[in-house]
Amino acid sequence: MLVRDAMSTVVLTIGPAHTLRQAAALMAARRVGAAVVLDPDAGGIGILTERDILNSVGLGQDPDTERTHAHTTDDVVFAAPTWTLEEAARAMAHGGFRHLIVLDHGGPAGIVSVRDIIRCWAPARQQVPV
Repeated sequence: MLVRDAMSTVVLTIGPAHTLRQAAALMAARRVGAAVVLDPDAGGIGILTERDILNSVGLGQDPDTERTHAHTTDDVVFAAPTWTLEEAARAMAHGGFRHLIVLDHGGPAGIVSVRDIIRCWAPARQQVPV
């Protein structure tokens, strides 16, 4: 199975000036664990994850004043839609992260998460009789 078969094609994109609270609210509303941060001034694509927000709050930083640019991962490992799920899982395990931005034609086409991969690899859920 390929990354394109497992990835979410609805990508939450935010800017570097969003506060962490705004990012968290958008992520919660969309029920996603990561947002793509588009920063035209920095010339790149980054990622902000729920773990980044949790680390900031754990350090006592104010989510209403902290901006996403200060917590965005800029040295992102990108996946291609044609990668196998094994390649994606290997990249995640090697890098110690749970989300990969999928690039196609130079732009974000989706995000694949560990949860997406498990969903594809896990056998169909069996209904338990009540």
